[in-house]
Amino acid sequence: MQEREWRRKQLAKEIRMNIEEVREYALSLNEQVTEDLFVKSWVSWRIAGKWFLLTNLDVPEPHVAVKILPDVAIELRDRYKSVGPAIHMNKATWSELYLNQLDGDFVKEQIRTSYNLVVSRFPKKLGIHTI
Repeated sequence: MQEREWRRKQLAKEIRMNIEEVREYALSLNEQVTEDLFVKSWVSWRIAGKWFLLTNLDVPEPHVAVKILPDVAIELRDRYKSVGPAIHMNKATWSELYLNQLDGDFVKEQIRTSYNLVVSRFPKKLGIHTI
């Protein structure tokens, strides 16, 4: 029984994302995605100059901030204790995802959603499309 529990915990660790995996995924969304270091330890990922993903590298528990529709943000915050309002951002539209506590596919889905929310507001003449 202990062996099974140990294996379950190991599998759970394997599906988590780390900051480097988040970085690689964000940059893979579009060749126009840029990455910028600012305010000491903060990293932002932008498309056409607009933020869709942020993280602070100088924190004990790795997390990212993503843009989410307000009604979806409320639902996710109620469902997951590891999703909360993003510090220093508009709490209605930005949420923090704690990477050590969430499935990697879920994190990717939220990053993709954030990217799409930002891109959906661009004029068509930019030629940047949702994914």
